[in-house]
Amino acid sequence: MADKKQEFKFPTETVDLPSGGKLYPKESPLSSGKIELKYMTAKEEDILTSQNLIKKGVVVEKLLDSLIVTPGIKCENLYIGDKNAVMVAARILAYGGDYTVEIINPNTGEKIQQTFDLTSCQFKELPDDVDYSKNEFELELPISKVSLTFKLLTGHDEIKINNQLSNLKKIGQSAEVTTRLKHVITSVNGETSNSIINNFVDNMLSKESLILRNEVTRINPDIDLKQEVEMEGESTEMAIPMTVEFFWPKSGE
Repeated sequence: MADKKQEFKFPTETVDLPSGGKLYPKESPLSSGKIELKYMTAKEEDILTSQNLIKKGVVVEKLLDSLIVTPGIKCENLYIGDKNAVMVAARILAYGGDYTVEIINPNTGEKIQQTFDLTSCQFKELPDDVDYSKNEFELELPISKVSLTFKLLTGHDEIKINNQLSNLKKIGQSAEVTTRLKHVITSVNGETSNSIINNFVDNMLSKESLILRNEVTRINPDIDLKQEVEMEGESTEMAIPMTVEFFWPKSGE
């Protein structure tokens, strides 16, 4: 008699999203503002150590896809801020809230060990003056008086941006800011063609580029990954560094 394959059911947790689900279509399960994750297993540790996935730069995406159990949802469907929150939640479920990592004292250049408490990371408060019923936002630039519409990026957009940046790097070019803006902006004075948007971005005033990027940051639902760190008796705000140890802590942590 053939042995029956034993199926194991793994525990899951329901995790809140910074967007509250406001940006997703009503038919999407993400419109509830929640996502279901399973706890990490040895299978996910295999993903984390896959040199092929690491080389391709997709190891985190493959990991999150393996952990998401909400039907029909992949990492690329998430808005970037929601993806960040899911990444933090997955890490807490796997190894707990304490994240010990090596940081550099900006005053001395000395490397020191610092433990961050991931459980204390809070969601950004969404501004009251923004309509999140659809992923389209308006902005009039103060100097050129150009009217723009723009969107918030998803994991799918991020993949396309990273691929384009990788291709540019191969030919010795770097265009991080303009490449990202060409994906963020959806119309220029009502014109939606890629050629018009691309031409506008390439000739955009740096001051207005900064204004747009600041507005995107202001309205973008996200998790705050900055914490106060004590250095030489003084408190300094620092962004939590996302190193390989975020999902693969040293033994003994």
